[in-house]
Amino acid sequence: MKRIFILVTVVALQVGFLSPALPAQPLPAARPVSLGFSPQRLERLHAMVQEYIDQGKHAGAITLIARDGRIADAKTYGWRDLEGRTPMTRDTIVRVYSMSKVITSAAVLQLVEEARVSLDDPISRYILEFKDLKVCTGGTPDAPVLENAKRPIAIKHLLTHTAGFAYEFSAKEPVKTLYQRADVLEAPTLKDFIERLAKLPLVQQPGEAFFYGVNTDVLGYLVEVVTGKPLEVAMQERLFDPLGMKDTGFDVPAEKMPRLAKLYENGPDGKLRPVAKPPYGSYPEKGRSFPSGGGGLFSTADDYLRFAQMLLNGGKLDGKQILGRKTVELMTANHLTFLEKPNLGGNGSEGFGLGGSVRLDVASGNTLSSVGEFGWNGAATTTFRIDPKEKTVALLFTQHLPYNQHGIFAKFYTLFYASLVD
Repeated sequence: MKRIFILVTVVALQVGFLSPALPAQPLPAARPVSLGFSPQRLERLHAMVQEYIDQGKHAGAITLIARDGRIADAKTYGWRDLEGRTPMTRDTIVRVYSMSKVITSAAVLQLVEEARVSLDDPISRYILEFKDLKVCTGGTPDAPVLENAKRPIAIKHLLTHTAGFAYEFSAKEPVKTLYQRADVLEAPTLKDFIERLAKLPLVQQPGEAFFYGVNTDVLGYLVEVVTGKPLEVAMQERLFDPLGMKDTGFDVPAEKMPRLAKLYENGPDGKLRPVAKPPYGSYPEKGRSFPSGGGGLFSTADDYLRFAQMLLNGGKLDGKQILGRKTVELMTANHLTFLEKPNLGGNGSEGFGLGGSVRLDVASGNTLSSVGEFGWNGAATTTFRIDPKEKTVALLFTQHLPYNQHGIFAKFYTLFYASLVD
């Protein structure tokens, strides 16, 4: 009987009666020249990244470049485990840290599309703990001076980092010490994270300035509340499974752990050494930390490329509509226009959309780019950008702290754009 069952199953699979779930494949590849890239100029990019490896500034790296939905260039460098001499590979799993923010923001925008939330909604409508938040105007950690918020925090404030939440590394005293004491990113659950955060004052009045903080972690809890599912389940069902992001999640299963890259830093002697403890609660073991929508995802270069390509395609990939075209337009527009200073500061060339930065002006940025370029970076020196004008995705992954210590990002994007010749 068993032999008959096996035979019937095989025949059924062959003729299509049963459809096994096959993992999504990487985007198709094409010759660089056919996609408008100069192979010789791409070699400059390869040589630059390899030089960083040879000089001991990074242990390993991955670069991935696509155009028109096809991979023009993919290369790995160095080691994901320097001590074990395990090479960096295309399927290496890395901490993408704040590149998680763009993905979590996409999940929130799905809820906006479904009319289950609105950008103008006060977050306290869904998270009662945030009903009476105060703003810190001075004082000391033990006696902060507080005032009432002039307006409620809206969902849009969270998506644009204008809500008044901070990170301990971005906050000034006395809020900095209060964040350190609360240790919000080491909370065991999302609910506990929210309860710890709700006891802290805001660093500014909501809606008055861009201030980088734990806003997207709050949005992760919003997704939980509105969907009625744990964030990791909602993200799996709404994004990772439909997009075929088979190696992306808030933890790393035991069978995939050998593919996880180590985090590195330069020690006092200048030589690379493993980071003793991953910062910001980024632990690969399931249940060790809460699912951080702002910085807790693990992924691979090809997985993240699929997400980025979906955005570039106007919300669609492999026939599946993840976001509507107009939603992606909204996401990738500059949303800081309601501020007195409608950009991220510096030279004014960058604005901020709903989850990532937006290039506003090429000339003032003094770097090769296009108006409308959109993306974000991660603490462990990871970065991606989509360019709707050129129909490109560019992605660089290393696993190095502190963030972009050796300035590899600017060189990467310069050499990437310089490789475009058609």
